[in-house]
Amino acid sequence: MIRFLKGLVLLPVAILVVAIAVANREAVRLSFDPFAPDTPAFSVTLPLYAILFAAVALGIVVGGIGAWLGQAETRRKSRERRREIRRLEGETSRLKTYAPAPMHAGPNGAYAGSDRAALPAPR
Repeated sequence: MIRFLKGLVLLPVAILVVAIAVANREAVRLSFDPFAPDTPAFSVTLPLYAILFAAVALGIVVGGIGAWLGQAETRRKSRERRREIRRLEGETSRLKTYAPAPMHAGPNGAYAGSDRAALPAPR
């Protein structure tokens, strides 16, 4: 089922990508020198679709890094809570080994094996 859904989504995306690549295969000059438009210090000539795909890929990477950095507080709190849970679980297991056996109430409401069994009921 998952494979079918992937195909249902990815097939149109693949067709769109191929159509963009075929329609924009003319070479363009990408210049990073705004002060010398005629003879730029650094420029590269690539097909337009390559520049578009590189820009999309760069946007995905930058967006992913931004999302990861934005979740830093949540990850920190999660780590602290996991540490606290481990500490409390260890403390609970340690206390269970040293705790006395629980007392059970008898039929008259008094606790068996305690001093309370000899006391009269409160008024």
